[in-house]
Amino acid sequence: MNIEEFTKNLEAEFEDIEPGTITPTTNYRDIKGWSSMYALIIIAFVDTHFDVALNADDLKSTQTIQDLYQVILTKKKA
Repeated sequence: MNIEEFTKNLEAEFEDIEPGTITPTTNYRDIKGWSSMYALIIIAFVDTHFDVALNADDLKSTQTIQDLYQVILTKKKA
């Protein structure tokens, strides 16, 4: 899955988000309605689609969708 597919698929996980609103450079914490529930959605999405376990530190160390994608790729290679 490339970054564009990742962004589109992740965006689909969030309710009340207009399609095409999120880009790889979007700070995901700035998504309208951001809450800890969205963090859990991200963690579950990544686990399901990449078989990678993200933790709170991973989310704290990233800001954009691109940052998150890079962490996933790094963990996937490890």
